[in-house]
Amino acid sequence: MCGRFTLHMPWSELVKLYRVHDRPNLKPRYNIAPTQDILAIRLDQDGQQEAVQLRWGLIPFWAKDDKISYSTINARAETVARKPAFRDAFKKRRCLIAADGYYEWKKLEDGTKQPYRITLKPEQPFSFAGLWEHWEKDNKVIESCTIIVTDANELTKDIHGRMPVILDPADYESWLGGSADVDLLKPYPSASMRRYPVSKAVGNVRNTGPELIEPVE
Repeated sequence: MCGRFTLHMPWSELVKLYRVHDRPNLKPRYNIAPTQDILAIRLDQDGQQEAVQLRWGLIPFWAKDDKISYSTINARAETVARKPAFRDAFKKRRCLIAADGYYEWKKLEDGTKQPYRITLKPEQPFSFAGLWEHWEKDNKVIESCTIIVTDANELTKDIHGRMPVILDPADYESWLGGSADVDLLKPYPSASMRRYPVSKAVGNVRNTGPELIEPVE
């Protein structure tokens, strides 16, 4: 799964990756958590890429309330095309979720958990495969999203059996346009990634400083 991630790269790097210029109000973030607003790229009504802020935890358009979002932060690649919460968005509302690293926790022999940060090699911004949804009820409007997850690769499978789908930039257009099928939702190559242990302080969402991404012994 993917329950925490980071995005601290300068906006200029994101402009090069996504070809967008409508800059949202961004600041470096080192401990992004579910239910928070996150940066996503989607197609606007004219078919152009736009940068938007979406709430992490997808609320299907048919949901009675927004509480479902706590269980929909991730969508499994194997079932995303047919599961009721995601299948309509999979057909019509895809997005890229901007990140430059994510956290996963490895269970140790003593029962404690050691967090790791996982990035590309060299570290650079990248995109999770995502879906977005528009929900409104009783004059309340929320645009939300989910991150698609798949089987872990060789680098990360001893930490956790699942990992977020990281898309190659060459596939952005086909993903956003809806022409790419579930075959695209596969583990990212291990050779292009790195991992390292970080402070257990990342487990507390109130901790948000840059020290969270520093390696520890």
